[in-house]
Amino acid sequence: RVEKTAETLSEITSDIVSCRRCPRLVGHREHIGETKRASYSNWEYWAKPVPSFGDPAAPLMVLGLAPAAHGGNRTGRVFTGDASATFLIKAMYEAGLANQPISEHRDDGLEYTGAYVCAAVRCVPPQDRPTPEEQRTCLPYLAREMRSLPNLRVVLALGQIAFQAALKAMAELGAKRPRAKFGHGAVYHLVGCYHPSPRNTNTGRLKMEQLVETLKMAKSLGEEGVVMGGTGRA
Repeated sequence: RVEKTAETLSEITSDIVSCRRCPRLVGHREHIGETKRASYSNWEYWAKPVPSFGDPAAPLMVLGLAPAAHGGNRTGRVFTGDASATFLIKAMYEAGLANQPISEHRDDGLEYTGAYVCAAVRCVPPQDRPTPEEQRTCLPYLAREMRSLPNLRVVLALGQIAFQAALKAMAELGAKRPRAKFGHGAVYHLVGCYHPSPRNTNTGRLKMEQLVETLKMAKSLGEEGVVMGGTGRA
């Protein structure tokens, strides 16, 4: 059972954006923001921890790994402006969770309905590999968001690190932790899915139709299940 709290998502977002607890990640994100990619030389990079984004009444949380160097770390919005975002948001649109199939910048009009999108680690890590300590440091933000989403029923975890982070956050909140093993389509109180990275999508490990199907399944579970903290199906 997960106890809910009166803490607001805006309070959590403020704490996330101001966080400087991991020196390696702070240095890396700010260095990227200063050096930039040539094609984005006219951008003012966000270069801070990237907050979550979505429907605060959502029954479904979509949980990724971390911001991309020239995606979320540049734009300031999770899954925005990079190849993984392009693939994921198109699938979310097809699944009826997004109002448009593109996610390019914070003012592009993107809205989610029934979905709240987060990352297990809020700063871009070198080589996309956060250390175990960095993952542990970020975990309380995820737990706080789970506790503050009033209708949360299901988490769709994109990749192994996100899957384990979701399990640990649920355990922090007092939920019984199942003996869960990550796999594409694995379902507990949690749905496992391959991450929509170019490494997975370009090789065919994750196809668009697979991701759309998994999103629709998670959406259906969220609509049919009970709020985390209740009893019954989830």
